[in-house]
Amino acid sequence: MTLIESRTAKGRVLTIITLFMLVMFLLPFFYGVSSSFKSKEQLSSLNQSPIPMSPKKYKYNGKDCEILLVPMDDGTKKALAVIKKGRDSSVFIDPEKPGGGEIVWQGKWRSLEKVWETDFQFINYKKGWDAVNFLRLFKNTLFYALITTFGTLLSSTVVAYGFSRFRFPGKKQFFMILIATIVLPGAVTLIPLYTIFYKIGWVGTWLPLVVPHFFANAYNVFLLRQFMLGIPKEMDEAARIDGCGPVATLYKIILPQCVPAVISVGLFHFFWAWNDYFNPLLYLAGHPEKYPISIGLSSFSNMYSTETHLVMATSMIACIFPFIIFIVAQKFFIEGVVVSGVEK
Repeated sequence: MTLIESRTAKGRVLTIITLFMLVMFLLPFFYGVSSSFKSKEQLSSLNQSPIPMSPKKYKYNGKDCEILLVPMDDGTKKALAVIKKGRDSSVFIDPEKPGGGEIVWQGKWRSLEKVWETDFQFINYKKGWDAVNFLRLFKNTLFYALITTFGTLLSSTVVAYGFSRFRFPGKKQFFMILIATIVLPGAVTLIPLYTIFYKIGWVGTWLPLVVPHFFANAYNVFLLRQFMLGIPKEMDEAARIDGCGPVATLYKIILPQCVPAVISVGLFHFFWAWNDYFNPLLYLAGHPEKYPISIGLSSFSNMYSTETHLVMATSMIACIFPFIIFIVAQKFFIEGVVVSGVEK
């Protein structure tokens, strides 16, 4: 085997392993999608399949009759509808030729194989939408995610710009203190923060969920600062010669170069806020009219714990909007990489 053939074989093996891991990772998602289109009977059936399937029926004299595979005299099997079930013999009719008369088959009908057909329960999504009041939950969640994403991007960009382009006393020390807050467990600040927000009357409102995000986040600041450090400072000097101040330089020079990083930070925070459960549960307890999707789905799951198909349907509905946002943002992310690469 030549060197090229050896590398090709290794590449194929690596590709197969990667695809296998990807399929295993996505299996829970595929199961959720499949379950959301099934009925309660389909989920409890012993003959479950990845695709929603139900026993095929034929309406005869106003009654739904099961279609079974019946052995014929010539050794073949034919799909017939059982119209009268008996212990030792049953009466069937041919769905394709209902006028051909009744067919009596000797044997136990329970031993016959059922004929299955695809049966997607789209009604699950309508039932879930009506039961959860998704319009209100979407409005609350979108408000929470968008306004906190805006606050995070605004504050983190300004702070990162200051740490990456300016000199001031204690710069390194302040930056180290900021980065040190990343390793600070949230449980340590939970009670003091709640006490402060309770004392000033913010508990039960959106303020304790929104206002803190307008004061930057250490992780986002670090990501944006590292990206800004890669932008040549000669561009700042050229902008200063053209009469741009610090704010104009940030808006006209730095930000257009940081599109990939800004979009990445925005995506990370948006998805975090969309899925945030603990903070809204803590500060909005007792105010169901302000609940986001995460709490609404949890409450729905507790009330309909036996209705797995409806729980899965509502979960899939909650995933649609973030998925669309991710697809759209991917397009702008790629464009941002290309533009920033050309301008540099």
